[in-house]
Amino acid sequence: MRDTRESRLLLVLLIAIAFALITVDIRGGQESPVDGARQAAAAVFGPVENGVAAAVDPIGNAIGAVRDSGERHTRIAALEKENAELKAELGSDDRNRNRLRELDSILKTAGAGQYGIKGAQVIAIGAAQGFSWTVTVDVGARDGIKRDMTVLNGSGLVGRVTTVGPSTSTVLLANDPDFTVGTRMEKSDELGFATGQGDRPLLVQLLNGKAKVKPGDRLVTFGSRADKPFVPGVPVGEVVRVDPAGGGLTRNIYVRPYVGFTKLDIVGVVVQAPRADPRDMVLPQKPKPAPTVTVTVTPTPADGQQSADGQRNQQGQNQQNQQGRDQGDATP
Repeated sequence: MRDTRESRLLLVLLIAIAFALITVDIRGGQESPVDGARQAAAAVFGPVENGVAAAVDPIGNAIGAVRDSGERHTRIAALEKENAELKAELGSDDRNRNRLRELDSILKTAGAGQYGIKGAQVIAIGAAQGFSWTVTVDVGARDGIKRDMTVLNGSGLVGRVTTVGPSTSTVLLANDPDFTVGTRMEKSDELGFATGQGDRPLLVQLLNGKAKVKPGDRLVTFGSRADKPFVPGVPVGEVVRVDPAGGGLTRNIYVRPYVGFTKLDIVGVVVQAPRADPRDMVLPQKPKPAPTVTVTVTPTPADGQQSADGQRNQQGQNQQNQQGRDQGDATP
């Protein structure tokens, strides 16, 4: 197409329509008028993404180890056995060892919070739905996944499901500017709302503008009504900066998320909420401070005898020097 006035106007018109659709989609939420088209796109492209991922991933079956962990207690022993068998099959490849550690970590997190999860693998990043921080995972409606389910990994909160296709789903990551989650401070129970800021720390607005907060304090998800889109007790992050209290109704703090959003691989979609709020049980244990070492030196008898002998020798030498000076003074 030649660069004419008509072609430029057409390009501007298409861009305007695209932005309008994105705005309508974001504001429409679950009732978005373009949700049907988005699900249709997921149905078409989802199998392609799954196929590509299966072709390049030699251990894709590892994810199956936690696919059915939603049955929780009745499946824990079977999962541990399958995990041990996978370890033996996958060998000593560095990448495989890392992924096995991720699987172990997710299972421990799910066990600590009593979450029923479906294991999933990230098969694509970015999105065509207008979000700036999203990933596609290889589980969908056929696996029991629904919109507004919590997504986590062994470190903490990853995001929430926004679009579900037959075999794939789109996850909005917690660091996306359109992402907001209710939070609760460890121990103090101060409530707030965390909002994503891309590659910067999460911005958390505490409801209590006079709350006592310091760097190192930790936060978990507060939970949502009917546990959607967020189940309670999922680790969110650690406070790195606190804005001075200005007497306002709210107070801003900045939180470094536990999850590394640029290196996601294996995640778990929470398909069954815990029977009770796990509170702070899922947070990792804080490292204990190293003990202070005190060294006490006690002289041995031999050391004491040598010290006494040295003092006597020094006194004798001083007496001899004094006698020499007296003799010199007496000489005419």
